[in-house]
Amino acid sequence: MKSLLYYLVIVTASSAFFSCQSPVASVVPAVATDTEEVKKIIDEKNDQLEILYKTRQIDSAATYFADDVIQMPPNSPAIKGIEMYKKRWMEATGMAEWDFQFEAQEVRRTGDMAVELGRYTLSLTPTENSPIPPIEDSGHYIVLWELIDGDWKIVWDAPVSENPLPMPG
Repeated sequence: MKSLLYYLVIVTASSAFFSCQSPVASVVPAVATDTEEVKKIIDEKNDQLEILYKTRQIDSAATYFADDVIQMPPNSPAIKGIEMYKKRWMEATGMAEWDFQFEAQEVRRTGDMAVELGRYTLSLTPTENSPIPPIEDSGHYIVLWELIDGDWKIVWDAPVSENPLPMPG
């Protein structure tokens, strides 16, 4: 009985608190405008990253990431930290040309953090003597952005391929 009384007090207090709040509709325009501005920044950064990956400018691409970045590529161990990011991507772009297309579908922001939900396509063209085959891939991703020293940086990056792994022949 004591737990039921406790539950009723919490529900009543919560109802009273939320009934005193401003209507959601009056808050949404300011938040949406701010979020749209952040989405525009993310879209511009994604456009630049597409070029930087394709042209193998990994040191420049690294400036879009936090020092403690964690990138979780499909079917691979996580990349942890900016130095590991640079090393792994220099190796990867040395074996193939990476032609990404990123499309932010939704961005949600709270304070100095924003989450991007998007889609990607990838066309991978191996370099001469590369051990990897050509690859066409597509999928979704979630990226956590953080406003660090006035600049939006990628903190976590998690792409998820839609394509099944190739089966041994």
